[in-house]
Amino acid sequence: MASNNGIEKSKEMAKLAIKALEDRKGVDIRVIDISEVSTLGDYFIIASGTNRTQIQAMADNVDETLGRAGFPQKNIEGYESAKWILMDFGDIIIHIFDSENRLFYDLERIWKDGKEIEADALK
Repeated sequence: MASNNGIEKSKEMAKLAIKALEDRKGVDIRVIDISEVSTLGDYFIIASGTNRTQIQAMADNVDETLGRAGFPQKNIEGYESAKWILMDFGDIIIHIFDSENRLFYDLERIWKDGKEIEADALK
């Protein structure tokens, strides 16, 4: 679990990531607070795109937006196929799916012990 300062940093990162996803027309954006149930980070952000090009554009915009704000990406997986892109920024982990893989992997169910929060609640 992050300190108060760490939580504020995570919230700022999450807000920027959500805005970056929205700017590229990401759909069904969900935020799960995992800080109480995992040491992986504070937030999972899950979003969907409609095709490979859009999903990659969403990932590019998140990377650029967070990078400019001083939050470098630690790891990215799945960019080439763009069926499920996982972006690790340390305190937040972003999952960008195509609709088929989002249904199949159903992270919202797997992480149901986390607390789903409204994106507006971060503001």
